[in-house]
Amino acid sequence: MQKSGDDRRLGTILIDEGWLNAESLAMALSIHLNLPFADLSRESIPPDVLNIIPEQIARRYHLIPVEVNNGSLNVVMEDPTDIQVLEEISALTGMNIHPSVGVGMDIETAIDHYYKANQEIEREVAEFTGTVDTTDLAMDVDVEIDDPVVRAVDMILEQAVRDRASDIHIIPDHHAVRVRYRVDGMLRDALSLPRGSHYQLLSRIKVLADMNIAERRRPQDGQFSLQIEGEETFFRVATSDTTMGEMAAIRILGRAESIIHLEKLGMQAQTLKRFRQVIKSPFGMVLVAGPTGSGKTTTLYAALNQLDRQRYNIMTIEDPVEYNFKGINQIQVNRAAEITFASGLRGVMRLDPDKIMVGEIRDDETAKSAVQSALTGHLVLSSIHANNAAGTFFRLIHLGVDRFMINSSVLGMASQRLLRRTCTHCSVEKTEIQPLEADTYERVMGEPLEKYMGGEGCTYCQGTGYQDRIGVFELLVVNDEIRHMFSEGASSTEIEREAVKDGMTSMLKDGMMKVKQGVTTPAEVMRNVYAIQ
Repeated sequence: MQKSGDDRRLGTILIDEGWLNAESLAMALSIHLNLPFADLSRESIPPDVLNIIPEQIARRYHLIPVEVNNGSLNVVMEDPTDIQVLEEISALTGMNIHPSVGVGMDIETAIDHYYKANQEIEREVAEFTGTVDTTDLAMDVDVEIDDPVVRAVDMILEQAVRDRASDIHIIPDHHAVRVRYRVDGMLRDALSLPRGSHYQLLSRIKVLADMNIAERRRPQDGQFSLQIEGEETFFRVATSDTTMGEMAAIRILGRAESIIHLEKLGMQAQTLKRFRQVIKSPFGMVLVAGPTGSGKTTTLYAALNQLDRQRYNIMTIEDPVEYNFKGINQIQVNRAAEITFASGLRGVMRLDPDKIMVGEIRDDETAKSAVQSALTGHLVLSSIHANNAAGTFFRLIHLGVDRFMINSSVLGMASQRLLRRTCTHCSVEKTEIQPLEADTYERVMGEPLEKYMGGEGCTYCQGTGYQDRIGVFELLVVNDEIRHMFSEGASSTEIEREAVKDGMTSMLKDGMMKVKQGVTTPAEVMRNVYAIQ
């Protein structure tokens, strides 16, 4: 057994050095030990089997039960040579253990997927539901760490982070409270809790976010942070009254994986090269356009990561600050202290900045202040709501900025959306293509679409065929011809046509290029991008 342990350590070294991948190591070990290899992405584990081994045991020993066969328990393990663990599991379950070899990362993913906190949450909710008068629940702030409502809310938040959710919705219904998670841009039901738990759950969330728990009719917002899986995670909360009662939407912010480098956003090579050149400009304005939830802040943060923090004084005004950067001075909007984007920007201008990021241009005062900053020797990065890059010109006009000021300050506008990636674990070649998808692809790419890669649905993607998201972009770099056209009153379509001549790749073409590259599907491109072309 010592030799097998040494073999595994050698295998780990080979993986770290890039000579071997984890799946190859696991398959080699299964052959060496004459044990079956388990592909957990193809397994479907019944809940009654999962109940045999508690989650904390599964996580401690890197294993997961998959099947009961003739009174014996089949378990997938990362290290099936550990006799002590096998004996402990056998004693715990009272069953004979038949081990299989699995990939460590696959086992962790399967544990995250199958060991949901739902049953524990329901047990905690059952403890406090029906024991108090719900009309007074929102006034009860004297809760302890071991209080059932505290544990229930913590588990809802932890499960959302574990499921890679970006948002949590807590919605009262006629007979229940629906808890929904937004994963990869799509909402799905996670839990249905008793109606009587509604106000206690919201009261706990309001306490965490330092909100007024007695106010149920007016919209409120707040934020808080918790340590989840060893990492500080930030949450932004908004509540509002509905016909069914008060609902809450919780945005999950500020985890390390959300801050990525420019080259990982999904820009095509030519677009990335031009974007890097634009943000290296000593002064002017660079805008990122798109709807809420399209990844604009991530793009701005990735751009900030490219700036030289040693040579320049880089400052930001954000609402809220989603991630703290070393070497960058960040200011958070605080309306109670009369710090808005516009007033904060005016204050920043007195602090000798070189580069400024404004979280969002959403009103005329902020727009005019940002343009003035760009015209007085500063590089200004910001986001704005517009349908496409060319439309950003006209959004600024709508906000009251003069055409001359726009022409003199704006260097470039990027527009973006997020597409779900095809799951790499269950991706297969597909040839059945919808007529509209085929026609659009051929029109944009100049060639027929004969096949693409699509997910079948597996454990990793929770049966959706997609896992994670990637951006699609268009970058309009303002040249002399576009400035002349804009000053002469050209339309958005005319400006876009000229930008394409100058080398801009439209979002629709970028999406179809990703279909060709096997990154996403034509249906996903059509769902997110086609309607705006």
